[in-house]
Amino acid sequence: MHETVNRRQFLQSAGLSALALTAGADILAGSFRNNASLSGLKIAYSAITWGGNDAKAIDDLSALGFHGVQLRANTFGPYKAKPSELKALLDQHNLKLAMFSSGNVEIDPAKEQSTIDMHVAHASFVKALGGSAIQLTNSARPKDRLPTPDELKRLAAVMNEIGKQTAAMGIQAAYHNHMHQLGETPEEVDTIVQAMNPKYVKLLLDIAHYKQGGGEPEKAVKQYKDMLYALHLKDTMSPNPDKPDDKAAYKFVELGRGNVDVPAVMKALSDINFKGWGIVELDGVPEPNKTPEQAAEINKEYLTKTLKLKL
Repeated sequence: MHETVNRRQFLQSAGLSALALTAGADILAGSFRNNASLSGLKIAYSAITWGGNDAKAIDDLSALGFHGVQLRANTFGPYKAKPSELKALLDQHNLKLAMFSSGNVEIDPAKEQSTIDMHVAHASFVKALGGSAIQLTNSARPKDRLPTPDELKRLAAVMNEIGKQTAAMGIQAAYHNHMHQLGETPEEVDTIVQAMNPKYVKLLLDIAHYKQGGGEPEKAVKQYKDMLYALHLKDTMSPNPDKPDDKAAYKFVELGRGNVDVPAVMKALSDINFKGWGIVELDGVPEPNKTPEQAAEINKEYLTKTLKLKL
């Protein structure tokens, strides 16, 4: 009972209780909350906030009522020879593997085969865990200039080959747009997506990265409705109050606290009758006095109280 009171007090002090919801968000949410076309949205949560303590993440997320989880490539090393143990842990906690962060895609031709082999190995691991998709990112953004169209298309070409091989295993490859990577701005994302083979690579739209990169994620949902496989449900706060003198600074925060119009994204998903995973992601706790579990509970409150979604 004492723990329940503490959680309630924490949420109230964060200003995110049901009584503190803004009228605007409530009205927007009301436009889709009873729409059966959003019933295909499945909610999961990424373990990244727990910083590698995946067992704790799995335990916390299960206790909060989530039924899907995204794990990262850090689980591959300890469990690659014994995936049945990790699968048993997920099954015990009634969690499905919604997505697996497979890591970096190299665009250097000399590294192409090794990057393909790594992701194919991850896909085999994911299949053993009962999952069906891997997330692809990249670290090839130039430091001193914008990426060229050829570099963006090169990323798509390598992802197409990865996706071709993983598709043969029943595993979908999904490109994750990301700040400070190839595919930071809406224009860059579009160049990459247009070069992706839809048979082999789909889009994992991160709504916070897309917003921070200058785009409107609710528009991207409709623009890429035929390529959209999953989303990262995420929020970004900019300007960042932690760095008031840095105009470019931002930080990721719990849903409803930042600049992303999450209800508008949900309305767009409803409009296209999206069926797939919406994965809540928070790279780290936004404030040092929070735990990953507390941040997850704030996100849960927003999903279930503000947006009236079921986990």
